[in-house]
Amino acid sequence: MIVVGGGVVGLTTAVVLAEAGRRVSVWTREPSEATTSAVAGGLWWPYRIDPERLVGAWALETLAVYEELAAAPERTGVRLVDGLHQGARLEELGDWAARVPGLRAVPDGLAARLPVIDMPTHLAWLRERLVRAGGTVALREVTDLAEVPADVVVNCAGLGARSLAGDDTVRPVRGQLVLVENPGIDTYYTSVDHSSPVAAYFIPQPYGLLLGGTAQEDDWSLEPDPDTAAEIVARCARVRPEIAGARVLAHRVGLRPYRDAVRLERQPLPGGRTVVHSYGHGGAGVTVAWGCAREAAGLVPDPAA
Repeated sequence: MIVVGGGVVGLTTAVVLAEAGRRVSVWTREPSEATTSAVAGGLWWPYRIDPERLVGAWALETLAVYEELAAAPERTGVRLVDGLHQGARLEELGDWAARVPGLRAVPDGLAARLPVIDMPTHLAWLRERLVRAGGTVALREVTDLAEVPADVVVNCAGLGARSLAGDDTVRPVRGQLVLVENPGIDTYYTSVDHSSPVAAYFIPQPYGLLLGGTAQEDDWSLEPDPDTAAEIVARCARVRPEIAGARVLAHRVGLRPYRDAVRLERQPLPGGRTVVHSYGHGGAGVTVAWGCAREAAGLVPDPAA
């Protein structure tokens, strides 16, 4: 069985399959550290992902896994961090919100202690866990799912599914972030208007403070824009003034693979073979990774059948 895509969804899906006893190889066009997942902010929270009626269950299942992984943050990259979702209201969220431990209303919005994932560390840990379970990872570019030499192909190609699955409904939502030297902030903060292409959020990571951000639909540019970066810093500094003087360490850009609804389904391929699609996770791949991985694994045909 071959999983196409080496981001957080692909690697997590491969881990679930391998630990269930399946022979799995991940084929990825680029190393995991070069994927969109690697530049994600890493805060567990459903964002830019639909449909809401399914997302909640996937996210809560994933949350439970991260709460366990947070016991070994240096190894797994997962920590539990306190923070604030400015302006958010419980009644405006789905039913899932009532089941998030400790999520509570405060005067400025919603507060909670949530998983923050150091994505480079977590992706490396997922790969190691996959290898321990007998799986492999190969740098291989796929241009046609029908030509992948496996009875079962799992398509976790993210934005690459536009061409691989011939699905033009998968669109980029460009996210730009600024990494600064952390001036001593140990809580996350988000203030997001889902109708706006700009937002203000910051997330403390072991390697610095990540500042965001943007949500620019149908923008394919991977080049950081200096003016956008300055605006991101200014928005975050209005919340925490000490950010204004923080030394900039790096600029990051990622293209979120958004779709009106996550595609998670099985499809026949020529010759009696099968493809299981799992893509279109928008800005929440890390938030739903384990829930979607387990559902995708359940769609894989039983080899004994």
